[in-house]
Amino acid sequence: MDNNKRPETMERITTLELANAFIEEQVKAVREQVGDKKVLLALSGGVDSSVVAALLIKAIGKQLYCVHVNHGLMRKGESEQVIEVFGKELDANLIYIDATDRFLDLLAGEADPEKKRKIIGGEFIKVFDEEAAKLEGMDFLAQGTIYPDILESHGVKAHHNVGGLPEDMKMELVEPVKLLYKDEVRVVGEALGLPHAMVYRQPFPGPGLGVRCLGAITRDRLHALREADAILREEFDNCGLAGKVWQYFIAVPDFKSVGVRDDKRYEGWPAIIRAVNTVDAMTATIEEIPYEVLHKITDRITHEVEGINRVLLDLTPKPIGTIEWE
Repeated sequence: MDNNKRPETMERITTLELANAFIEEQVKAVREQVGDKKVLLALSGGVDSSVVAALLIKAIGKQLYCVHVNHGLMRKGESEQVIEVFGKELDANLIYIDATDRFLDLLAGEADPEKKRKIIGGEFIKVFDEEAAKLEGMDFLAQGTIYPDILESHGVKAHHNVGGLPEDMKMELVEPVKLLYKDEVRVVGEALGLPHAMVYRQPFPGPGLGVRCLGAITRDRLHALREADAILREEFDNCGLAGKVWQYFIAVPDFKSVGVRDDKRYEGWPAIIRAVNTVDAMTATIEEIPYEVLHKITDRITHEVEGINRVLLDLTPKPIGTIEWE
């Protein structure tokens, strides 16, 4: 039997009951696989890695070591939520690395999107490897691989979440949700008691806000982007759009325009709102946002966020525009 193929008979997990049965089954399987050995997990705070972490904590508790690398490009409150949920509430072995300065220093002056992605991805692996090397006797590596990852890569997923671990780290993989679709992972996450906001978190690119702070990243513009994005998310929550829109975020380009604030000239960056719906991320349609909501978001961002003096709305579907700007 191919372990990477979902059995035809497997029912879609849509209820708490089915989720609990799945959890029970996986807890047993993980305990059998791991025994009394240690497991390492790169915990990004995304849906898949969070659900895997919660499931493994239930199965093997302190034998799991979670490493959360904050590259300084997380959305507002995300790393804090990881610490709160896993470090405090679930009492996990959580190793938190704030590598903000390391990443931002490396990215200074780099405007090319591809090079930015490479720097962020490469450095992430380095930081993770350094931390992994400090830990003794890690025999297993847990990953948040899900079924679409396997389908897309035809069964080969080369350390998707972590990047290329060094060859000498011979670790066996633990992938408890690899036969599940995203919607099922969310149901399992709720059954495990993870916060709704974490389980229904939007897709977020690996380089994080690095691909939304367009051009060369500066700390002040990154800060403005993070704050503006938090306002957009809050207002979407308030008006009920959060559950209807697949992905919504702010992008901030690297140019300024003139504005007026307190009767004085005020130069600032524009914040661009992107809100799209998609089934498979191959194509995307634009979500209609009521004008009153747009006015409120604009008013808040331009008054509350230092450095931003205009708010724009991106109306481009995919194709022609990709979902992310970079």
